[in-house]
Amino acid sequence: MRPLRYSINVTLDGCCHHEAGVAPDEELMQYWTAQMERADAQLYGRVTYLMMESAWRKPATGAWPDWMSDWEIPFAEAIDRAKKYVVSSTLDETDWNAELLRGDLRQAVQQLKQEPGEGLSVGGVTLPLALADQGLIDEYEFVVHPILAGHGPTLLAGMRERVRLELVNRRDFRSGVVAMRYRPAQSTA
Repeated sequence: MRPLRYSINVTLDGCCHHEAGVAPDEELMQYWTAQMERADAQLYGRVTYLMMESAWRKPATGAWPDWMSDWEIPFAEAIDRAKKYVVSSTLDETDWNAELLRGDLRQAVQQLKQEPGEGLSVGGVTLPLALADQGLIDEYEFVVHPILAGHGPTLLAGMRERVRLELVNRRDFRSGVVAMRYRPAQSTA
């Protein structure tokens, strides 16, 4: 069974709005590229899918935009070619290597996890909350930025049950960012 990994940038005060953290530098973009390539597919809710598509989809011209640094292109290429599943009841169709997931979320995600491969990755705010509440996330990865945002959506706000986690990996970046990867702790009951 392939694991479902939740990865997100977050500030020290728990804000996970994409504009609240530090702009990624070359070292962090290399890290996110490796994480993107480690997954067989990306799982997004509608809002995250549309945001990622607007930022990282290769233009019809075939050339990356001028605002993109050379060190951002490997990430852009990795996400552009990645298989994507989009959970949405409002979108009628998707493209950009994407397929809509409809119906029972738990059943659809469990079916994806049963397929062979290295793993699935989920990002965003709303969809991961629903997945965490159903116990479907196998790894949590928080890339913590040394910033206090003071506002914005917060990490997993509204979870129904507490989830005890065990640290399995930590990486410190020159910028002061710290990536921490956790797995749900095994119950002792």
